[in-house]
Amino acid sequence: MAKNNNIQPLGTRILIRPLEQESKTNSGLFLPETAKEKPQTGEVVAIGDDEGIKLKVKDKVLFAKYSGTEFKFDGTDYLLLEANDVLARLN
Repeated sequence: MAKNNNIQPLGTRILIRPLEQESKTNSGLFLPETAKEKPQTGEVVAIGDDEGIKLKVKDKVLFAKYSGTEFKFDGTDYLLLEANDVLARLN
């Protein structure tokens, strides 16, 4: 179940806080916001009530690039997506 009491995903949906990409390249160049790629990794904040979800809160995951619904809540960016849009758990 969810650790975030304000947002509770339903069914097979999960709530993710996307992890932002570094704003500096390996060679030391700073990237402007417009040059950054859309994040594909995130941390699971809450999970739906479906028993078949194999993720836990605080798991780091890789998800499909253009999946889910992005929104902002209390100043934090979130992504709500179906559990089957998660491609892998990151260790």
